[in-house]
Amino acid sequence: MIDLYYWPTPNGHKITLLLEETGLAYSVKPVDIGAGAQFDPAFLAISPNNRMPAIVDHAPADGGPPVSVFESAAILRYLADKTGRFGGRGLRGRVEVDQWLAWQVGGQGPMTGQYGHFNVYAPEKIPYAINRYTREVHRLLGVMERRLADRPFLAGNEYSIADMAAYPWINPYTTAPVGLEPYPAVRRWHAGIAARSATQRAYAWNQRIERKPMDAAQRAVLFGTAKPSAK
Repeated sequence: MIDLYYWPTPNGHKITLLLEETGLAYSVKPVDIGAGAQFDPAFLAISPNNRMPAIVDHAPADGGPPVSVFESAAILRYLADKTGRFGGRGLRGRVEVDQWLAWQVGGQGPMTGQYGHFNVYAPEKIPYAINRYTREVHRLLGVMERRLADRPFLAGNEYSIADMAAYPWINPYTTAPVGLEPYPAVRRWHAGIAARSATQRAYAWNQRIERKPMDAAQRAVLFGTAKPSAK
């Protein structure tokens, strides 16, 4: 059994996408980031960076004590290795997957997150920041477009954890949509993943977990402008 510490955000969706594809048994442990649950000492013992997702694998491959893993890329690689699926075949296949996984967590995810922050959540509109991150999101979409122009998936012919990492970060902000019209290959890739039954099961957690609107104090904690209350 895998304990998944999760909240329905793009980074959380990465892990449910893989868990649903592999069929591994898992139990969701909600981490309400609006309420500051990511600062709970019990969670920090698993995820010292006070970010979800994180997992605890109670049946690791070595037969030893439970293994905890934090950071989405590390979790995806761990579970791909555990199941022998979606991590790339052989040396060259693994390299293809890992470099696009690194591209996602080092570029696409953070830059799209900053785009969302300054367009949706920031208390004031800062044109320089909005323009900078809008340009960067489009640059990264251009990278994806060129990559996907002659292959079905980021790492080649097979669906992988690189795709699962990138998929949730395509247009995640409904109140600040990014126009995808210039990116037909990205749109084709995205629609194909959306149609997978495992994707639909993964995203069903959006409805299964109750989320309440955040107030100003909760947003201040979430975005690091105020300290969480003591637990």
